[in-house]
Amino acid sequence: MVASPYRIDDGALDRRGRREAGALAGRAFVDDAFFSYLLPDARTRRRSLETMHRSVLAHPGKRARIQTARTTTNEIVALALWLPTGAYPQPMLTQLAQLPNSLRAYYRRPKAISDGYAILQATAKAHPKEPHWYLWLLMTDPALQRTGAGTLLMDDALAAVDQEHVGSSLETQDADNLPYYGRFGYEVRTTLQPIPHGPTMYSMWRAPQ
Repeated sequence: MVASPYRIDDGALDRRGRREAGALAGRAFVDDAFFSYLLPDARTRRRSLETMHRSVLAHPGKRARIQTARTTTNEIVALALWLPTGAYPQPMLTQLAQLPNSLRAYYRRPKAISDGYAILQATAKAHPKEPHWYLWLLMTDPALQRTGAGTLLMDDALAAVDQEHVGSSLETQDADNLPYYGRFGYEVRTTLQPIPHGPTMYSMWRAPQ
């Protein structure tokens, strides 16, 4: 077995780490169907993505689990944000803390706020009721995809999931991601179309192992 070139770092990010992770989100999601629909202007999309993800990572909730995959020089190349069993939905105070910068990310296009809310409502309605871990966010630097960084994070977290003998859920709006998550045992449970002509979303479930 070949050793990974990356190491896992657990725990909350400091301000510098959030800036780095925000920039990573801007690169990772700039061509994402969901964000391209909400923010058609490519010139501002990356900046908005950075603002929104910095806010989420600054206020993930007390029980959230943030893990990063880092190089030998401590560069963040991938990040996973999980909500363990019972941590979804997040406390109202956590959601309110995220709100100002999330609104700031979309203020140039007010329709994005209403469309985003409709999508969030649809995913919340489809959210599993069984005990489970929720993979809220997984991102890898596009230049380093398929180098094992995301897999390193997934394998580590799923080992903890399996110790609890509970399920796991996630959503993705990229059909190309379905085979990737399928490798870890996820299957599509629900296909969502929250907005007419908007992006299709896939709610995926991994049964307890």
